[in-house]
Amino acid sequence: MTTTFSIFVLLVICIVSTISVLRIIDTQIKTGQLKTCFKLVLICILICLTGLILQCLLGYKLSLPLIYYDYFVYIGTCFLPVTMFFTSLVFANTKAKLKKVYLLLIIPIISLIVLWTNDYHHLFYKVYSINLNETISGSYMTVHLIYTYGLFIISITNLLKYTIKNAGFFSKQSIFIIIGTLIPILVNILGTFNILPMTIYITPISFAFTILCFSIAIFRFKFLSITPIAMQKIVDRISDAFIVLNENYIITDFNETFLHIFSCNPNDVRQKNIFKLSSKDKHFKINNALFQENFEKIKHSNKTIEFEQTIDTIAKTFSIEISNIFSKNELIGTLILFKDITQHKNDILTIQNNQDMLIEQERLASLGQMIGGIAHNLKTPIFSVAGGLEGLSDLINEYDASIENPSVTDADMHDIAKDMREWIDKLKGHISYMSDVITTVKGQTTTLADNATIDFSITELFKRVDILMKHEIKNALATLEIQNNIGDAELLNGNINSLVQIINNIISNSIEAYGNNYTNKIIELAANQENNNLIISVKDYGPGIPPTAQEKLFKEMITTKGKNGTGLGMFMSYSNIKAHFSGDMTYETELGKGTTFYIILPIKH
Repeated sequence: MTTTFSIFVLLVICIVSTISVLRIIDTQIKTGQLKTCFKLVLICILICLTGLILQCLLGYKLSLPLIYYDYFVYIGTCFLPVTMFFTSLVFANTKAKLKKVYLLLIIPIISLIVLWTNDYHHLFYKVYSINLNETISGSYMTVHLIYTYGLFIISITNLLKYTIKNAGFFSKQSIFIIIGTLIPILVNILGTFNILPMTIYITPISFAFTILCFSIAIFRFKFLSITPIAMQKIVDRISDAFIVLNENYIITDFNETFLHIFSCNPNDVRQKNIFKLSSKDKHFKINNALFQENFEKIKHSNKTIEFEQTIDTIAKTFSIEISNIFSKNELIGTLILFKDITQHKNDILTIQNNQDMLIEQERLASLGQMIGGIAHNLKTPIFSVAGGLEGLSDLINEYDASIENPSVTDADMHDIAKDMREWIDKLKGHISYMSDVITTVKGQTTTLADNATIDFSITELFKRVDILMKHEIKNALATLEIQNNIGDAELLNGNINSLVQIINNIISNSIEAYGNNYTNKIIELAANQENNNLIISVKDYGPGIPPTAQEKLFKEMITTKGKNGTGLGMFMSYSNIKAHFSGDMTYETELGKGTTFYIILPIKH
């Protein structure tokens, strides 16, 4: 009697705890697949606990056979592994299609039918007892156990795999998940194989302890938030601020840069509606109508929308980029990227207000694009150098620690020295690349009035063009194919920076000519020799130059870009080639098939 009462009290505690967790999940966690699946797990456990409490209370008072209470208990028992599998599937994929997975419900349904008709065939139980060591299972029980334990093992493997992947093996989140999953497995193995005498009550009680561990992981260590910690450390270092919204405008993630720029507190941002945040937080006030209009445009599409907006409370202008995030063609969120373009906007305003310096305006506009590209080009080698220095620092510490260590051999010291040399060789490559970039940028920042001339090769010329145009080409989803058929055999004499700017201007025109109507944007930059002339060609396969523009090209400032162009670039390019290189510029164009510009330069002997 004392044992039965103790089990009853324990079951009541478990059922109260499970109901409490269900209520907390409903109030604290927003709607989502993972929440729904996890609630189904809790409901299955709740059914098991409820049936067992009824068996404890009424089993020996009523004449009803004890197995009939198990008819109700097994509703939860049969579907629990399926709901656990659903939970692990959603956890592993953030969002999952569960239509075909519903086939997994066939075996649980068959198990229930076999159990409920057990009196006629005894396929489930030959002898039923609440004590597991007295129970004699029927032939179908083997099928049920294999299916149940199989799903449990797959589910637990998924949970462990992706918890460890996201948070690390030794994180507190992972430890509680591991403990919670091991408890019912060990208990059931001990009971099923009669290693220890147990009753049928031990399984749901053990799963209740699992729910306790999972609840700690959920509410204390953000198990249901699925935030990859290692990745979070990386994105927090990104210079651009970002937030992630669900389709209801709720902020589900953000980086430290966002908090820093807008002086926000994490607790005031997470799980908040972005428009309500905008209206309440004095540091973050956006144009709700403009923001919502652009957000709605990309819902359930693969497009990216970029627009500018001034956030007055911090006197800054941002380029706001909105992109959907898909996982296996399922929309799981929307990424909002805030790029601070305040300085860029101020520069443009200054240029527009200085109409007397039209040439300088054209140069600075292209310079602005170049700086953006160079910033992106330098990030990768800088990160690589930082990693290399960290590696060298570790080797230095290892070397220092081994100096007075008698167990360290000369071979060990040579290995350390070898590793240092390898790191230094890697760093040299990155530093050389950054040096090339800086040299190129320094040259391009000189004014067009600088007439300094040098001897240079096509290889050096194309190298600078490639560095400066890389970002613009990438942004336009275009391809720049470079073919140098001359090499370094022949040299040119003149202002290399001016020639780089001329070629870049032609390439930029080709990119703009393609517009958004072309998917295969190929631009070919080539160098060939004809007699004593070097021919640099820039070819695109765009719409071609309209006849009206062809008549005036090179003769006056003509543009096909409307208010977005001045016509100065091509006119000045032609003038520079004539005046400073004693060369010529020509072109070939065909409507609908593309345009090729030729820069004809005399070779220095």
